[in-house]
Amino acid sequence: DKDTFYVFNHVDITIHYHVVENEAAGARLVAAKMEPKRWASRWDYILESMPHTNIQWFSIMNSLVIVLFLSGMVAMIMLRTLHKDIARYNQMDSVEDAQEEFGWKLVHGDVFRPPRKGMLLSVFLGSGTQIFIMIFVTLFFACLGFLSPANRGALMTCAVVLWVLLGTPAGYVAARFYKSFGGEKWKTNVLLTCFLCPGVVFADFFVMNLILWGEGSSAAMPFGTLVAILALWFCISVPLTFIGAYFGFKKTGIEHPVRTNQIPRQIPEQSFYTRSLPGIVMGGILPFGCIFIQLFFILNSIWSHQMYYMFGFLFLVFIILVITCSEATILLCYFHLCAEDYHWQWRSFLTSGFTAVYFLVYAIHYFFSKLQITGLASTILYFGYTMIMALIFFLFTGTIGFFACFWFVTKIYSVVKVD
Repeated sequence: DKDTFYVFNHVDITIHYHVVENEAAGARLVAAKMEPKRWASRWDYILESMPHTNIQWFSIMNSLVIVLFLSGMVAMIMLRTLHKDIARYNQMDSVEDAQEEFGWKLVHGDVFRPPRKGMLLSVFLGSGTQIFIMIFVTLFFACLGFLSPANRGALMTCAVVLWVLLGTPAGYVAARFYKSFGGEKWKTNVLLTCFLCPGVVFADFFVMNLILWGEGSSAAMPFGTLVAILALWFCISVPLTFIGAYFGFKKTGIEHPVRTNQIPRQIPEQSFYTRSLPGIVMGGILPFGCIFIQLFFILNSIWSHQMYYMFGFLFLVFIILVITCSEATILLCYFHLCAEDYHWQWRSFLTSGFTAVYFLVYAIHYFFSKLQITGLASTILYFGYTMIMALIFFLFTGTIGFFACFWFVTKIYSVVKVD
């Protein structure tokens, strides 16, 4: 248009000059070159100038070393120990020989016994599956460049929309496992899947938002937006969860490779390192070791107003975390089965999910060592939002551990002859 000026701000400007010591100006301009850039490459100069890249590669290498160590351990168990055990068990000719054996083979009649509080575990598995798919798709879109680092709300908006649309997998998984656990209160199961974990998160978020309203902060979410989120939850997510639960209960129960005995087997006295609590505490150390460096940058992005742009690194760490949680939980599950302790369902979930406790401890350390927050309201906000992240992380990692152990237990008992 006439008398209208436009600024094209995606340019590289290169200035050539010659220093002249005798002149007052100090330098003479020789040439100036301006090169327009594509919009997609606008973040390249930031990525090239940031000093954190070497730290990220160090984090990745550190995580890969942990993964290789665990992979070697799992491979050794699968290829050597289990192969010898299965071959020996399958060569037994008499019941007397079987009675002389010990280890994971002896608990074949109890390993698929329904766990205590199967209702709660199935609800956690449904919500964890929903969160896992949501995180995977969100990070995948971020890696492809669909979510701009400049728009800080794009990532959260994408995650919320995906969570709403993923109600069907949550209902299906919760109903499927609840039915395999022998549960019959399907209405309670569906309602808890719809409202338990999302309700806790929303209640926490609503309280935090009330504090922001009271402080008059511009970061407070408008009341209309909260109503819109509730509408998405009740009108889309809840019906989709019911649909998934309908198909989950309609399908036949999960078939286990071995039968479950009517009388539970007595578990022998356990040593210290094969008890539940030490194993759960140790199980979360290695997965947390894979993510704590990346966690520092994420917390800086949230609380120190720094821009987070390294979604490629984050996606790679996500994959490494999934592998590490799976392998660490499988290792501990095998050791407990060898000690004739067949209560693996809750233990596998809590072993991997205990990574969230280390995340919470690190967040507390970050609060006191890196932030200068003094007000009571700001402190409550920090720990309120941290609790939401810890709960999501607990469900996410716990679900990974359970499914890894479920695959492992089903696999090893499906290749053993049982009289």
